[in-house]
Amino acid sequence: MAPRPPLSWTGIRNATQHGNVCPQVDAQQNMLFVPGSEDCLFLNVYSPCLDPESPLAVMVYIHGGGYGFGSGNDDFYGPDFLMNSRNVVVVTMNYRLDTLGFLCLDIKEVPGNAGLKDQVAALKWVQANIIKFGGDPNKVTIVGQSAGAVSCTLHAVSPMSQGLFHRVIAMSGVALSEFNTEFEQTRRAFKLGNKLGFNTTDPKALLRYLQTVPVRQLLNTDISIIAAEKYIDFVMKVYYFVPVLEKNLGQEQSFLEESPLVSVKNGLHNVETLMGYTSDEGLVGILFYENGQSFENYKRYPEVLLPRTLLYKSSPQIYMELADLIKGYYTGSPLTTLETMQQAVTYCTDVFIYPIFRYARRLAKFNRNDNIYMYEFASVSNRNVVSQQGIGYELDGVGHTDELHYLFYANALNIPIDENTSKLIEQFVALLTNFAIFGNPTPDSSLGITWPKYTANSEKYLLMSENLTVAANPRPTMTSFWEHMYHLAGVKF
Repeated sequence: MAPRPPLSWTGIRNATQHGNVCPQVDAQQNMLFVPGSEDCLFLNVYSPCLDPESPLAVMVYIHGGGYGFGSGNDDFYGPDFLMNSRNVVVVTMNYRLDTLGFLCLDIKEVPGNAGLKDQVAALKWVQANIIKFGGDPNKVTIVGQSAGAVSCTLHAVSPMSQGLFHRVIAMSGVALSEFNTEFEQTRRAFKLGNKLGFNTTDPKALLRYLQTVPVRQLLNTDISIIAAEKYIDFVMKVYYFVPVLEKNLGQEQSFLEESPLVSVKNGLHNVETLMGYTSDEGLVGILFYENGQSFENYKRYPEVLLPRTLLYKSSPQIYMELADLIKGYYTGSPLTTLETMQQAVTYCTDVFIYPIFRYARRLAKFNRNDNIYMYEFASVSNRNVVSQQGIGYELDGVGHTDELHYLFYANALNIPIDENTSKLIEQFVALLTNFAIFGNPTPDSSLGITWPKYTANSEKYLLMSENLTVAANPRPTMTSFWEHMYHLAGVKF
């Protein structure tokens, strides 16, 4: 259900400890069940000065985790690097996850998107209270990575979120990202009830039943509803309880009323935007490929090579044709399936990155605000925890989530900092905080470069490595290939 306003208190509230995390099965802790509490809507505020000469810009971070795990706590999101800059207030938050946050029953009580409405509640709290922490409610930037980045781009078009922030930083995720694909969400809810032994066609009866079920049984569930979903790997799937387009069910307000692409075309996403990706997102999949059945599934059921956005919209005849083209592109022959780790990582990277390019082009074409910046993060150091999985395969680069370790101090990892990584951290923090403060990541010459805006014509972006360089037209061969795939499937680029 929708979040409730926080309760008030008398006296001084002890807020020196993190609040409850939301119940989850944590993929960062080897799929450990973390019971947490459903009373988990807490946020954390970090300020370098409670009484600055003038209010400071605010960066509100929304964590990723496929909408299934994570929290705003400092085990992975310590504010140390951002506090060192001494020019922004930082807020992190929890929001409900998995079934608890994203169940949709198409009834007024459960229209979907509860977790996103939790985020809205946090943003409203920031507007009402951040001035007390030295922050400027008129200069709020929402920042997210992966599912958190998707959330940011959804807030940019949500009627519930209008006026609650002013800029967006979306890292490795946009509203079109593959893991954000909804399909038959209400059917999935009834499938969950069926798996738990409760058969009904009445959504209110299902709701009453699910409210009696131990929380562990509601998390990390297998609620695939077509056979192919049993064989699609985590890059395409992650979790199936995701944001939805809400039907008009009499609820006071919907979070998402139309497709994000339609909203962008209608000019709703009109806030200043910085977005980007890591050079080799797919390195995050190596452990999964090592321990899973993906290679065998690609060989036996080639249709699972299709992104879900295409699979759901294609006939068997079309998706088998597309599967052959995908095999040919990544292996050199439509007769050869993906069989090497290099092929799998490249494919996984492209599936992550292509929707970002697709969204950026759309945004540049229709956004009334032309303040758009694009980056590729390619800095290599010991902070790239995920990419170290590629060493045994002679693969390097920057994997999905690696860039976070240059923005936050992960207490759970305690990665050492040397002179080189210190420089990279300062560089990345400066670019992002500059954008939050000025709407321009390079407002002066201090970083030795001017980051140009991204436009549909120039497609210029910043390549972030040890040195900063400007480039244009990112990955044209890959982009053209996937554009062709979407065209064949009847999906507009």
